[in-house]
Amino acid sequence: MSLSDSDSSSSYGSDYKNLRQISRERLLYEMLRSAKTGNSKSTWKVLIMDRLTVKIMSYSCKMADITQEGVSLVEDIYRRRQPLPSMDAIYFIQPTKENVIMFLSDMSGKSPLYKKAFVFFSSPISRELVSHIKKDSSVLTRIGALREMNLEYFAIDSQGFITDNERALEELFVDEEDSRKGDACLNVMASRIATVFASLREFPFVRYRAAKSLDVTTMTTFRDLIPTKLAARIWDCLIQYKQKTEHFPQTETCELLILDRSIDQIAPIIHEWTYDAMCHDLLNMEGNKYVHEVLSKAGGPPEKKDVLLEEHDPVWLELRHAHIADAGQRLHEKMTNFVSKNKAAKIQHGSRDGGELSTRDLQQMVQALPQYSEQIDKISLHVEIAEKISRIIRESGLRELGQLEQDLVFGDAGMTDVIKFLTTKEDATRENKLRLLMILATIYPEKFEGEEGHNIMKVVRLPQDDMNAVNNMRLLAGASETKKSSTGAFSLKFDIHKKKRAARKDRTGAEETTWQLSRFYPMIEELIEKLNKGELSKDEYPCMNDPSPTFHGTSQSTPMHQAPAPHSMRSRRTPTWARPRNSEDGYSSDSILRHASSDFKKMGQRIFVFIVGGATRSELRVCHKLTSKLQREVILGSSSLDDPPQFITKLKLLTANELSLEDLQI
Repeated sequence: MSLSDSDSSSSYGSDYKNLRQISRERLLYEMLRSAKTGNSKSTWKVLIMDRLTVKIMSYSCKMADITQEGVSLVEDIYRRRQPLPSMDAIYFIQPTKENVIMFLSDMSGKSPLYKKAFVFFSSPISRELVSHIKKDSSVLTRIGALREMNLEYFAIDSQGFITDNERALEELFVDEEDSRKGDACLNVMASRIATVFASLREFPFVRYRAAKSLDVTTMTTFRDLIPTKLAARIWDCLIQYKQKTEHFPQTETCELLILDRSIDQIAPIIHEWTYDAMCHDLLNMEGNKYVHEVLSKAGGPPEKKDVLLEEHDPVWLELRHAHIADAGQRLHEKMTNFVSKNKAAKIQHGSRDGGELSTRDLQQMVQALPQYSEQIDKISLHVEIAEKISRIIRESGLRELGQLEQDLVFGDAGMTDVIKFLTTKEDATRENKLRLLMILATIYPEKFEGEEGHNIMKVVRLPQDDMNAVNNMRLLAGASETKKSSTGAFSLKFDIHKKKRAARKDRTGAEETTWQLSRFYPMIEELIEKLNKGELSKDEYPCMNDPSPTFHGTSQSTPMHQAPAPHSMRSRRTPTWARPRNSEDGYSSDSILRHASSDFKKMGQRIFVFIVGGATRSELRVCHKLTSKLQREVILGSSSLDDPPQFITKLKLLTANELSLEDLQI
């Protein structure tokens, strides 16, 4: 029996691998394949996991991958299981007392459930639990391996992970602070974040957003200290890895920036106009699952088919970060190209008088040309999705709302414009009204205090439940933010020539302005660029390991990437709904795909950004974009990945217990 950390993932070759690929290879090769060696002679094994580790596995591996590594059965450690004394078992579990007790129960005594056990813990195990295992002599001889995998995160994207702290917003930002619950949440979060660095063999400079206090009379709250506390806990975990883990770097190899949701309250609620964000915002998807309707082969009613919109789909991979209008254009071009280059498809399409191809046309073409079914099916799926999104945008008047949202954020619209919209647009949905009001409350928090706040509530006629979400935006801002003067680093008054208040400054020359409704950018974009240039304030963003003044975020061998020359900015009001086809912005999905394999080998040190309280798809998109722009891989981590409806539900919970009291006061 050996208690050790698993081998370095670098042993699988020198080619660049992203976060998800490394996670997959560690689980399949370091864990499952390693159980084939040594004294193990069984061909097939049982894989036993708990509720968390089964999710970790599912985000990185498919069932076919697991089966290929000799696993014939996957079991839940907490369910009653059939004894299989002739088979070996692989345990991938959290190092909790409950799990260890269950494991010992399985393997102790005269009749163990399995012949031999290969045990892999998802994070470091305590000495007490190791001693508890060693006490049972009947179990010791049946253990083939006892290792710490140190992999306790969900790889949701090639450049994104979450720690599965779904209740972080509620536990950390709640109105009546419970420091015990908050500390427990941060401890789990820190431990899981540290396993990302253990998996990638990275040792970061740990920077965090410092608590802002105006003067000695302003009390610093638990909420103000969230990034500070998390940074300290992560640092403690990293030092343990540095001291005890073989092959762990002894000097800094990358940068980690720790933020919380207060850094940008608008990103989680504003409408994001990219294909990925629109799918998850408007289509009521369950995670990445979309229900696709296909024509029945027997000629009956359409059949429903579940499809996953994930990176294994090349069309999704290319379009996910494209503006919704651009995605529609690209899909049309793909189908037109397919028809023009394929004689059989041309004949089939010709029978329809050469008009526009509908989703139904594409599905009928699949039936007529079965040899091209997979190719057409993929395009057909995305044409259907794009059509559905376009219809929702049109029927709900989303373009007008989207324009107002962006004008409000950039100071081109104000309080009067929003109230006018909310009182005249009767067809606006309750959710869209609420989201607009939440943006307004972020920019004009003082307007929602006292009698003035009650008057707004009456005018917009939203229920108390919704107004609760609006009022709770203040909990994300923190006392110091709401009282801060307009000269602060993240002042809301960016442009002295604008009469209305702005929550973002215009990024003159940025690519975003090429499209209508794409001016908005998440605040982390600005912060990452400053971090890359070495321009992030050391007072506002101190470093746990106090880097030397010469460190500017790039490896010594990699020169700083030069920023592209500024583009001319188009008029904000110009209805440029889609980007010109000849545009090459350098960060569109197809551009990244073309250059990814060669570019990653030349890149500088990685940048990690972790946001406590939930990240957004716009922030994940920005990390992909900046990877190409800065020539440094940017990885986004968070406690969860939230679409606007999920975020609003979580925000309402911050004062859920006070609803009845507030109702009485009103």
